[in-house]
Amino acid sequence: MQFGVFTVGDVTPDPTTGRAPTEAERIKAMIAIALKAEEVGLDVFAMGEHHNPPFVPSSPTTALGYIAARTSTLQLSTAVTLITTNDPVKIAEDYAMLQHVSDGRVDLTMGRGNTGPVYPWFGKDIRDGIPLAVENYQLLRRLWREDVVDWSGQFRTPLQGFTSTPRPLDGVPPFVWHGSIRSPQIAEQAAFYGDGFFHNHIFWPKEHTQRMVEYYRRRYAHYGHGDPDQAIVGLGGQVFIRKNSQDAVREFRPYFDNAPVYGHGPSLEDFSSQTPLTVGSPEQVIERTLGFRDYVGDYQRQLFLIDHAGLPLKTVLEQLDLLGEEVVPVLRREFAALKPAHVPEAPTHASLVAAAAGVPAVTGAQA
Repeated sequence: MQFGVFTVGDVTPDPTTGRAPTEAERIKAMIAIALKAEEVGLDVFAMGEHHNPPFVPSSPTTALGYIAARTSTLQLSTAVTLITTNDPVKIAEDYAMLQHVSDGRVDLTMGRGNTGPVYPWFGKDIRDGIPLAVENYQLLRRLWREDVVDWSGQFRTPLQGFTSTPRPLDGVPPFVWHGSIRSPQIAEQAAFYGDGFFHNHIFWPKEHTQRMVEYYRRRYAHYGHGDPDQAIVGLGGQVFIRKNSQDAVREFRPYFDNAPVYGHGPSLEDFSSQTPLTVGSPEQVIERTLGFRDYVGDYQRQLFLIDHAGLPLKTVLEQLDLLGEEVVPVLRREFAALKPAHVPEAPTHASLVAAAAGVPAVTGAQA
């Protein structure tokens, strides 16, 4: 099972000081977080894509390419890549290039995004969100899998004899997760292609997450990709950790209360009881995270959001130390012990190359 962190790259004032980082400081902080994630032994760093203030990661491939040059084992991903407003040709080229730069340490999560105004900025209509996601991804798959593409569709100009360059590393495209909080159509798309499904798992109660993942698993099996419990599932999550749970709650409360997304709403205690947000000791984070398996089954990737709402970089790096030293080693051991032998591990470039060559996949018991 893969463990890591994801960032949405918000530039938010620290409510305890009133100071917001500059864009340059926030960008450098995200890079520092990625490097620290590898240092403490995490598997994955994922960066969102946003084109509006107060967010800064408008070009995740640029930042991930830089991070690739500074790391050697870290899997680089996105959270998410906007399949609706980006040109599939540019996605195909950018992420194939990142594959080569990173020696295959890249996958990506496709999504529609949650900012309505972004559509007209890129000449699109939000009412076409689902059809855009479907058509653009159909084209992207062909661009990565066919050397010469002839294509016509509803939302972009036709292609005639087009070759996307560079070609995917070793002839194998990056693995794709489809990310969604609330859209069963996206879970259906992931199931149809046999791709991964990543559920953000932050703002909604566990019953919603359970329904979405169960639907994806059922449709994955319907399309003949394997048993439902062999579907590739990833979850988000949100934690704030201190050695003592009371210290965690006291320190995080002002950040929660003033967060742009959920601040000035339910109390920290109510939100924590109704959603997967976990604020407490390492033991509490371990127990809560292990409990995700009870309602989604065995899954392949767990990413935590730890750097939002104005939290200073020093605090975020301390969170990473706690994750790497006290939380993730226990989660690795416990999840591995529970996973049946026939459930696959998270795909990597090496495993995808092996699968293309006809080598059997590694399962939980072999990993």
